Amino acid sequence: MHRLAPLTLLVFTALVPVRSEPSPPPSPPAWLWPVEVPRQIVRPFLAPATDYGAGHRGIDIAAGTALLAPADGIVHFAGVVVDRPVLSIDHGGGVLSSFEAVSSELHKGDPVHRGDEIGTIEPGHCSIDCVHVGVRVNGEYVSPLLYLGGLERSVLLPTRRIAIEG
Repeated sequence: MHRLAPLTLLVFTALVPVRSEPSPPPSPPAWLWPVEVPRQIVRPFLAPATDYGAGHRGIDIAAGTALLAPADGIVHFAGVVVDRPVLSIDHGGGVLSSFEAVSSELHKGDPVHRGDEIGTIEPGHCSIDCVHVGVRVNGEYVSPLLYLGGLERSVLLPTRRIAIEG
């Protein structure tokens, strides 16, 4: 019986899961900025308090005339919404980018590749030349800076120490 103890310990150790720190969720891939340098955000993302509440569901970037594809995808929409030309790209995985006011020769279903010139930025969205960039993930608007690399993910830290008795 004394000889079985090491074997029992080995089997027990193999069955007990090893605890490790949870891995962080994967970060979205870094996209290219859709405009050439210099880049200036003239209006930031402002999440609405409710689905239909006031907010700014994207960022406005001061721009020249060329719009570049931030990542590979397929044109989801190219046309006019109300009175402005809009271009939307489906990047897969539920991620959709949209650009306004942008005229383009592309049509729904056309493939685009990261860095391709995909349209011409038109005046009218801002008081200066700019392009509105929006990103939706599974239908929910998120800050485009999460994809463009201009916004770090939040990390929650404790606000006070908690004594652990032991």
